[in-house]
Amino acid sequence: MKIEGRNAVLELLKTEKTIEKIALEKGAQGTLGKIFAQARQKNVRVQFLDRAALDRESPDKRHQGVIAYTTDFVYSELSDLLPPMDGEAGKNSLIVLCDGIEDVHNLGSILRVSECAGADGVVIPAAKGAGVTEAVVRISAGAAEHIKVAKVPSVNSAIDALKKEGYWVYGLEAGGESIYENKLTGRVALVVGGEDSGVRRLTREKCDKILSLPLMGKVNSLNASVALGIAVYEVVRARLGK
Repeated sequence: MKIEGRNAVLELLKTEKTIEKIALEKGAQGTLGKIFAQARQKNVRVQFLDRAALDRESPDKRHQGVIAYTTDFVYSELSDLLPPMDGEAGKNSLIVLCDGIEDVHNLGSILRVSECAGADGVVIPAAKGAGVTEAVVRISAGAAEHIKVAKVPSVNSAIDALKKEGYWVYGLEAGGESIYENKLTGRVALVVGGEDSGVRRLTREKCDKILSLPLMGKVNSLNASVALGIAVYEVVRARLGK
């Protein structure tokens, strides 16, 4: 897997993941110089290339002067996302489930906002949805290197498993209760639906409650990652007692 972009590579260097090598643009300075120094500290091989060579390695030419070559993304098991109940982290766990998110930009943004909000992990389906690709890692600005992602055969089965672990499962979909009328404390799982179809009917029926965001304008829906971002920070606000 190729990880492109300065922030994404800097975040990668903070992890224990295996990095085969890093290709840097010749004459590296500033952030690129920082990447070089950190790579040397970790004994990662660095190869200096000119801009044209990096462009050939990057189909969309968005490498920002650096490309890291690493092992393929390693998914977690659903059980790996769940902290023990005995402790504050376990009592206030947050899991995000993606029900058919197909756009890599949305998935990358969901990973980023979930990591920033302190979520314990993100669940994606093995079929009918985007996986964690090089583009997703770049779009997440490196957040994909810090948050656990479980790829499961069935989102509905994952919901059943989470309920057994004491999670309240909330679907984010039009026509539900206002999210602002619910205090999202305890073990919370948020389900965000696909870009066009939303949360599927059978999945909605599995949820404990459907929550909606009030829409005051003329457009009748929000981007999936934007809606999820608002929702996860409602969880943060509730935990802070605000």
